[in-house]
Amino acid sequence: MTLMFVTRQTRKLGFVCAIANLLFDVILGSRAVGQTPGGLEAKTITLGIVSPINEKKIEEHFRDFVRYVARRLSPAPPIEGSIVVAPTQSGLANLLTEQKVDFYMESPYPTYLINNVYGAGKLLLRRWKGGMADYYAVIFTKRNSETRRLEDLGGKIIAFEDPGSTSGHFLPKFFLSRLGFKLSQKTRIEPNVSAGEVGYIFAYSQDKLVDLVLTKQVAAGAFSNDDYATLGKRKKSDIRVLAETEKLPRHFVSVRKDLDPALVTQLEKILLSMHQDPQGQRILQRTDGTTKFDEFPGGEAAMRQRLLDTFYSAEKK
Repeated sequence: MTLMFVTRQTRKLGFVCAIANLLFDVILGSRAVGQTPGGLEAKTITLGIVSPINEKKIEEHFRDFVRYVARRLSPAPPIEGSIVVAPTQSGLANLLTEQKVDFYMESPYPTYLINNVYGAGKLLLRRWKGGMADYYAVIFTKRNSETRRLEDLGGKIIAFEDPGSTSGHFLPKFFLSRLGFKLSQKTRIEPNVSAGEVGYIFAYSQDKLVDLVLTKQVAAGAFSNDDYATLGKRKKSDIRVLAETEKLPRHFVSVRKDLDPALVTQLEKILLSMHQDPQGQRILQRTDGTTKFDEFPGGEAAMRQRLLDTFYSAEKK
């Protein structure tokens, strides 16, 4: 009788322990849902893009790219790839700070603003956008113009290409500012500009910019070396180059500052090897003619300093 009682109690205890272990496994399993073999939480990897218009088209344009990255991060359990479009750089910075965006791609000046001014991101890689590793701005005038050197720009107007363009606005403007020129934006082409300043307007297109210079409506213009290279032979022969700015990477990849280091490492590996995979190479080509991603020449710290030297010092003047 005693033996039977002990056996029944043991069975009860065993049953209770089994239930407890099962509950523990369920709880532990629920916590482990979304864990990849590398220890990364399976979630959504979100690419941020700045664009004030065409949000749906932007999302469609980058969809294959971000989905490729997501699949490579973890095929099982899957990580989803998504795209968030912000209308401004400050808006994207807020999304990074709020952990609603994980990484983004931008040209030099917007990258400087988001990472250094707003403090929301950090550099990861260089992007060869349009097949270009680096680019610079060209400041030019009409060949038979009386403007023969940069010093002749005082009291005259220069046309920049677009307000948001690094090569067609920020690079040449800050370049001139560092040389001591005082620049003043004008709403129209004015005949009288103070001798102590250089007025500037925006042409909003390459064709309009070149036309303004070649018809002598403005003293000079500025656009990228790539724009200059695509000019027809006739127009190019009618142009005199006054100066070329420093070179900067054509495009950057940055991540939010508090992104999981393990995820950052995985993302970096995927992007660096993407051009070596046939499928990845095709997707890159469809994504603005991207050739590849690579590390910064001289390292991330040196590139960060180059951005500061290019934009910060000029802004303080």
